[in-house]
Amino acid sequence: MTETLFDVETEFDCQLDRLVEMGYPALAELPESAFRDLVAPLRAQAVKGAQGLPAPTDARVPFLLVITRDLIAVEARLELTTLVGKRKPGFVDHHYAEDDLPRFNPIKELEVPAGPAYLLFDVDRGEEFRNLAPAVALDGMTAQGRLPLTIDEGLAFITLYPAALASNKCFSLVGSRCGDKRVPALWISQGAPKLGWCWYGNPHTWLGSASARPERVGLD
Repeated sequence: MTETLFDVETEFDCQLDRLVEMGYPALAELPESAFRDLVAPLRAQAVKGAQGLPAPTDARVPFLLVITRDLIAVEARLELTTLVGKRKPGFVDHHYAEDDLPRFNPIKELEVPAGPAYLLFDVDRGEEFRNLAPAVALDGMTAQGRLPLTIDEGLAFITLYPAALASNKCFSLVGSRCGDKRVPALWISQGAPKLGWCWYGNPHTWLGSASARPERVGLD
């Protein structure tokens, strides 16, 4: 079966338009034109990095335009997410203590670009790792030459592709850690996306571990 290719430039513009429509410029305290100008240099990098990759599906997408917590807080972005066909906004699990989220930083292996935005390529929600502990999933994805997603990247995934988060198809974000055994994860609760956490050594039948190609391309 021949895979359907897609127009990368059109896809980049669609992702950017969605962020604008959702109110990202206002959250960033920027005029719409300034927000668009900020991420515009990534358009050419998207074309370079995603050419030849198949069109997006619910489970796997060729690239993501990732907005970071340097520009907009995690909680503010999460509140704009919804499940497909639902209206209830995403929320943070109450098990996160106050000021806990900023402690979860990208693991050093990711080499996440500094700055307000970057690109991530060939992103998969990791269904193959369902019912495997994040520790085991991490070994599996690195054996494939891939690396895990961070909280910012997981939010970009369900913001730009809401269908990526579905019943029994939720995912851990092993790329963000805070020095203990907790691993952030996105799943469904009360009819909305929820950012919670699970244990590094515990498997869940409904929870995979999302991954992507290692390279991340920033604005510099």
